[in-house]
Amino acid sequence: MTTYYDSIAQQYKKSKQLPFRLHIEAYTYFHLLGNIVGKSLLDLGCGEGFYTRQFKLLDADQVIGVEISEKMIELARLEEAREHQNIEYIVGDVFELGKIGSFDLVVASYLLNYAQSREQLLKISQSIFANLKPGGRFVTINNNDSQPLESYLSTEKYGFIKSITSPLIEGTPIKYTFTISDSKQQFSFDNYYLGTATYEWALRSVGFKEVRWQKPIVSPDGWQNLVKSFGRISLTVCP
Repeated sequence: MTTYYDSIAQQYKKSKQLPFRLHIEAYTYFHLLGNIVGKSLLDLGCGEGFYTRQFKLLDADQVIGVEISEKMIELARLEEAREHQNIEYIVGDVFELGKIGSFDLVVASYLLNYAQSREQLLKISQSIFANLKPGGRFVTINNNDSQPLESYLSTEKYGFIKSITSPLIEGTPIKYTFTISDSKQQFSFDNYYLGTATYEWALRSVGFKEVRWQKPIVSPDGWQNLVKSFGRISLTVCP
């Protein structure tokens, strides 16, 4: 996984500018986070730091990003060198991370859906919980496990599609294929299907008392921009 993500780091960075990411994904994410001024924050699976930098711009105090891909961290550190924000970036595997600090918030963008089994999900959840202060929160964006299979290809207009080659059961790989609009370049990677009940089991098993789910929210500007570009939109298409 490390070597593969090193090879697509630049393309993945560009995909963060797709309209659905800006107007739905990011808008929903920050709505859930709320006021993070003065908070300490650990960003697991931070990639090249797209959200990590935004957390700092929202006046989070201490911000640390952890990512398994050395190339992604290299890109993040280049941005940090270009515009210093006092963010620390660490190359690390969340499966083996353990406790590295005590944070008000732990966040993760499309991290849990890399777990291929209940056991792997439990290990990630243990790392998350170990790094939270008492009363701290974990906020994540994740694959929509209830998205109808027949809509997997209908999201092409948004810049990505999903596909499977075997029945959708726990552990089934789901291939994401993204198209970068300015160059028409494509890149793919696999996530894995686990159901809502499995996510709730893992999180509650490590000590989380309450697990809440939020449907995607479209920003006010997004309704106008996305509908103008794509026609009718559906919130269920978000990854």
